[in-house]
Amino acid sequence: MNRTFALASRTRKELLRDPLSYIFCLAFPLVMLAIMTIVDRSIPKEAGMTVFHLSQLAPGIAVFGQTFLMLFTSLTVSKDRSGYFLVRLYATPAGSRDFILGYLLPMMEISLMQCGIIYLASWIVSLILGTPLSAGGLLLSLLMLQPSAVLFICIGLLFGTLFSEKSAPGLCSIIISLGSFLGCIWFDADSLGGIMLKICKALPFYYCTKLGRSALQLNFGTSAFWLPLLIVAGCAVVLALLSVIVFRSRMRTDLA
Repeated sequence: MNRTFALASRTRKELLRDPLSYIFCLAFPLVMLAIMTIVDRSIPKEAGMTVFHLSQLAPGIAVFGQTFLMLFTSLTVSKDRSGYFLVRLYATPAGSRDFILGYLLPMMEISLMQCGIIYLASWIVSLILGTPLSAGGLLLSLLMLQPSAVLFICIGLLFGTLFSEKSAPGLCSIIISLGSFLGCIWFDADSLGGIMLKICKALPFYYCTKLGRSALQLNFGTSAFWLPLLIVAGCAVVLALLSVIVFRSRMRTDLA
């Protein structure tokens, strides 16, 4: 575990030194929260649109912020590989699980901080608007969004392991677009129905957003809470195991 914590400490320092991590992981989601709240206040009540209400918007913005953790994870891993930092570490007794945890743990710390700041800002805005959000719901939603953070981080680990530092960010950008659109952050697929809803339900991003929203609203229905939790947690575990397997295979290839 000492090897894991040493790599995690080094990864954490690298992220904190990069100003872009503050911009994309913290500032950008907060700006989007402010803009979409203004949009929501500008929509006539007769339109019946609720997707930008804070109880719907805050979890969506939190998931949107998590997609950038995937981007920075892929960048960090691919840069370490191209700079031969990882190749030098392969000579140590550390195994593939140590490396994966060394990247995953600091990213999870950032996820908790990121989601906490977004929810704190949402709670303050809700008080200003006179529609206070439930503190218990916010806390539960923060915890329930961590499996989705693992999911996105592990996608970043896979891309960073398999592709170069030039290719990995481009692929992550595609997932960011898919995650934000098919994750129903900016629209309500449930009200649309049809083939659009079927496409959204075929991918885990939809369930990441749905789980965060249901937890915030303290809605513990099977289809609203427990099914999304099972799907997101299951996908996160599968991707974590796949990351270890792929990383181990890449280690052998790089050492050959």
